Amino acid sequence: MNKGTVKFFNESKGYGFIKDQESDKEYFVHVSGLVDKITENDQVTYELQEGKKGLNAVNVKIA
Repeated sequence: MNKGTVKFFNESKGYGFIKDQESDKEYFVHVSGLVDKITENDQVTYELQEGKKGLNAVNVKIA
């Protein structure tokens, strides 16, 4: 499980970005990959899955 912070999340469009705690990389997250409802600055855990444009955060949960 990776840990990170929600840097941006647009609820009306259903997507955002999570900044990884260790690597500082940012990963795309879509509403379909959420377990819990998230908002900006939430601490979350997540897994990575290959998407159309690179790695996406999936199984995103509030830490």
